Amino acid sequence: MTHPRSWWTDALDAGRTRWARRLQRWQRSFDDLLPWRAGRLSLWLALIALVLALLVTLVWLAGRYEASQVQAELERDTQDAVSDLRTELARDVQALQGLQTLPSEKRLDALQGLMREKREWLRAEQRDAQWKLRHGEDSPLRAPVYERTPREQTLSETMRSCLRARQFNGPAYSSSYYLPLNDGLGMEVMELCMPNVRDGQISGYTVLVYSLQELLVERLGHTFARRNLVSFTEADGTRLAMAGSDRRGQRLFTAQQLLDLPGNTLVLRMDGRRAAPDLFPNVLTALVTAMSIALITVVVLLVRDSRRRLKAERELAEALTFRKAMENSLLTGLRARDRQGRISYVNPAFCAMVGFSAEELVGQGAPMPYWPPEMAGEYQQRQAIRLAGNAPPREGYESVFMRKDGTRFAVLVIEAPLMTAQGEQTGWMSAILDISEQRRVEELSRASQERLQATARLATVGEMASLLSHELNQPLAAIASYANGSLNLLDAPSQGADVVSDVHMALQRIAEQAGRAGRVINSVHDFVRRRDQAREAVAPQTLLDAIAPLVSLQARKLGVQVRTELEANLPEVLCDRTMVEQVLLNLARNGMQAMDQPECRQRLLVLQVRRAASNARQGWVEFSVTDQGSGIDPAVAEQLFTPFFTTKAEGMGLGLSLCRTVIEQHGGHLDHAPHQPHGTVFRFTLPTASLRALPASAA
Repeated sequence: MTHPRSWWTDALDAGRTRWARRLQRWQRSFDDLLPWRAGRLSLWLALIALVLALLVTLVWLAGRYEASQVQAELERDTQDAVSDLRTELARDVQALQGLQTLPSEKRLDALQGLMREKREWLRAEQRDAQWKLRHGEDSPLRAPVYERTPREQTLSETMRSCLRARQFNGPAYSSSYYLPLNDGLGMEVMELCMPNVRDGQISGYTVLVYSLQELLVERLGHTFARRNLVSFTEADGTRLAMAGSDRRGQRLFTAQQLLDLPGNTLVLRMDGRRAAPDLFPNVLTALVTAMSIALITVVVLLVRDSRRRLKAERELAEALTFRKAMENSLLTGLRARDRQGRISYVNPAFCAMVGFSAEELVGQGAPMPYWPPEMAGEYQQRQAIRLAGNAPPREGYESVFMRKDGTRFAVLVIEAPLMTAQGEQTGWMSAILDISEQRRVEELSRASQERLQATARLATVGEMASLLSHELNQPLAAIASYANGSLNLLDAPSQGADVVSDVHMALQRIAEQAGRAGRVINSVHDFVRRRDQAREAVAPQTLLDAIAPLVSLQARKLGVQVRTELEANLPEVLCDRTMVEQVLLNLARNGMQAMDQPECRQRLLVLQVRRAASNARQGWVEFSVTDQGSGIDPAVAEQLFTPFFTTKAEGMGLGLSLCRTVIEQHGGHLDHAPHQPHGTVFRFTLPTASLRALPASAA
């Protein structure tokens, strides 16, 4: 039984067989036509080249011929345009000369009629022999052109043209110049000057102002400007005015002709565009066009491919150059190793670091030449672990490398897998930092810190000794004074009850000053160690009463009168009582010593306490000590609070420096100022105990 679709299969097989036979016949025919089958490849190539050369030559000659025809036509048009311009300008001269023959009452009307007809006339003027204006007439077809630029500014061109007219005994033209207008634009104008002769003498001048733009439009626009772009140019090619349209075309043709006028020479330029040559038969044109398109397409493709290739090569070269420059400028050493641990790349920084050249390192495996021999085994084991991938990537570790000269130096090595664009690991990339200088600086810093700490301890001991010697002078001097007074009383011949009472008081004062010396020692010890002294609320009167005996004792010796002034209802101050008393005592002693001079007649020391400027957060009380001495020299005032600076032969220069330090530790401020008419006042502030500073978080 036959399958129902067998006929369709047979038809397909028959069709395939017929097409296969046809393809075989076409292939044999094509093979017979191929020139290289007969060994005549060179002849065919020569023939094809000859035909192509002939076609190209014909196209070139035809184009040259058509171009020459177009250029010749344009030259003729330019000559005709120059001739027409000369004729029209001559007619204008004749018209102006005709005006001179008319009566004066009709001359104005005739001039106005001409200006309505000729758009290129901008202004007509009648001037006398000295170029003074008699009459001026602007064109009724446009706004006056000399509104923005006064006519007097362009009169120089008019005078030059009239001088030429006098020389020529006929009309003369001025050079063209640019005339700005009120609309922000402008135009190029030219003037015509024609002398008026009466009885053989020049009685005046007729001046006519031309617009070069309108001259081209009105005189040449209907004939030439419709096909070409006509313009007046200077000798260097600068366009002065133009008319017409720049028609589109494949080729630009230009012709120039001089327009010689009396007194001026203009260049008339005419530009025209023409289409491609169209002198060929249709078949030849189609053949040449097809071949040209094919050739241009191939050339364009080749040029495009070449540009892409050159661009890619240039970008690749730039990238490689930038990468090389970047790697060469790095201070960090770079090292690349393959999967077997051999060095595949090193940068100049790494070579400079280890002292080996790139040729000596590339291709080297373990042990590396920069490994210290005593550490080669340890480094080889560590490298094997990392190359096996058991160590975490991008983890830095410190190591020791050896230079070519044998010196060791510390390094920091950071390694990461070296991956390709496809994500395949080809090795390991390492960044090596030389940290030997950092280690040396750290050691120097550590040693310097230890020396500074030792020096600070010694300085603290010296400072404490200086403070004790300075602050104990006053109580010890008081103890010595009371002891000498007691001895004097005991040695006196009369031993009454008054003597016993005075001795008892002196011994009591000695005990008080001895206790004060102990408190001074403790306070100075805490001050030197920068501890927070125990502060308490003290009344200002109490502070003054505590130093009163010592101040009075020295005041009697120096003949100084002491006066105390306290403002009423003063609040208590929060301070270290002992240290503040020492500050007051030092300032009082310095004030009395400043008045211990023969020229100081009024020896008055004023101790004053008053309220200072306060706010809601903190209250302040001001203490002042005023003397009547000779004052402080400005040169001395700059270094007054400098440690170890003193003007006294027996002084140590620590008193005022320590006073300022004590006051600043309390949060106050110590300064000085001249006192009029003479003397000096020292002021310092202390916080009150009633108002406390708010915490920093509340600010």
